[in-house]
Amino acid sequence: MDAITALEYEWPYLLTFLPPTEQLEASAAQFGAIVRKRSVNDAESLLRPALAYGYCGLSLRQTAAWAEACNIASLSDVALLNRLRKSSDWLGHLLGLKLADISGFAAMSSPFRLRLVDATAISGQGSRGTDWRIHLSYNLSSLSIDHIELTDHAGGESLTRFPMSPGDLVLGDRGYAHRAGFYAVKNAGADFLVRIPWQSVPLLTSAGESFDLIAALRSVREAAIASIDVQIAGDKKRKLPAMAARLLVLRKSETAAAKSRTKVLAERSRKSETVDPRSLEAASYIILLTSTTEAQLAAVQALELYRFRWQIELVFKRLKGLIGLGNMPAKDVGLARSLLYAKLLAALILDDLTDRFLAISPWGYPLRT
Repeated sequence: MDAITALEYEWPYLLTFLPPTEQLEASAAQFGAIVRKRSVNDAESLLRPALAYGYCGLSLRQTAAWAEACNIASLSDVALLNRLRKSSDWLGHLLGLKLADISGFAAMSSPFRLRLVDATAISGQGSRGTDWRIHLSYNLSSLSIDHIELTDHAGGESLTRFPMSPGDLVLGDRGYAHRAGFYAVKNAGADFLVRIPWQSVPLLTSAGESFDLIAALRSVREAAIASIDVQIAGDKKRKLPAMAARLLVLRKSETAAAKSRTKVLAERSRKSETVDPRSLEAASYIILLTSTTEAQLAAVQALELYRFRWQIELVFKRLKGLIGLGNMPAKDVGLARSLLYAKLLAALILDDLTDRFLAISPWGYPLRT
């Protein structure tokens, strides 16, 4: 069964994988997706065309005609465009709920607002390279995407792209390991927890002396977590002073370490580069840098938080390979946001549909109240 057929004939079934009707209606009103019910009578009548446009490769005109033919909604392609522009926050909210469900994450009690940041490359129609890059922030506390920015191919990963507030704790991968971003987060009164490469962030001891990261790694016992007070070295050119931070290190199992070393060797071979022996040694460790203190966030808690960041990143990577997330026909930023959210949300729902059909049960879906 293809996606458009599922949206047309299996809609009541697909709804069982989403919040109940009253919650859909309330959230659509809350996020401004439905203000007036002219042409679109309810949240479901807006969600179906949004998923069809985002996932099934239909144009706006084709989507409007499909919705009319299926007695879902009667609106022009321009009216649909305006509706979708206003629906991005709502679709992002629904996607956030679905991602939380898939990752097995439940909102935990924390003194921080937990935010994951990530980016992915996007290609326009007919392009084989990177035309845009989507930068997004996923709020683990509210289970929603709370910020998204669409840049051209030159827009690199940086924590400076995201608005921060006191109480935020931002989690990022190695692409965000830059001093300017760290200082931007701290200047906003927020904190960071970022995985770092061994050589990219200049570190000092807590006393301001030279810090040997490789020597510090060698001192970590197997299966033990090391928490080391350090300083991020200042940058005179950018007028950035030294800043206190904490280095968290976990030695990987030998199986995981061997896999990481193989990956390093393959990457250097692909680029015809010589492998630095220290890169192979560092591949045996998880290395995190945080501005929090041990009293604010224990080392084991920090690693557990980072594990959830990794799980949701895998969901995005999997979806990019399965549904062509790297292709973005919409050039309008508001429409692009809605298309992105709808594409991801539809993929997750249809994935649930496939799993349910493969399961042996009397009717294959839960009753919806």
